[in-house]
Amino acid sequence: MRAIITTTLLSLLLSINVYAAPVFMSGDWAVEACKGWNADKGLTEELKESGWVENSGKKGYKVMQIYRRNCKNSARVELQISEKNGKAMCVYGGWAKSTDLDSSVDYVMSAKDKNWVKMGNGKLGAMGAMATFRLRFKGPYGEAMGNMGPFGGFLLLTGKVESDRSSCPKK
Repeated sequence: MRAIITTTLLSLLLSINVYAAPVFMSGDWAVEACKGWNADKGLTEELKESGWVENSGKKGYKVMQIYRRNCKNSARVELQISEKNGKAMCVYGGWAKSTDLDSSVDYVMSAKDKNWVKMGNGKLGAMGAMATFRLRFKGPYGEAMGNMGPFGGFLLLTGKVESDRSSCPKK
């Protein structure tokens, strides 16, 4: 009887599909962040209403590249945001592929892991993060300042997307 129970339990354990959260700011994480962006009304609607998404240069989309400063030499991830169906929609999330960024249109943001955690859980807001340089930021500063509400929503998104922060992303 004991052997049957052991075999049954072992079979159950082997049949369970184990889900591992993607590494924070990996390509897989960025895919999920893109989905999260599209589910957030503050990002999709407010960034359309403010005209933010229309400032996309000649490419027709804005690039947001982000990375972890604690992870030396790790690749960046990228979200591409475009006007679609009257909203600011994420049309690509994954490893960074844009090499010719336009600082009047596109964004690059980085922070140490502890600060990504604070921004992701709302303990460090967008304005405070930028003012104290806990969030390093390159891009159209005035445009970002005019969209602090949605920008704060983006930072919260970094905490909402399930992730594993115990290792650095590898491409």
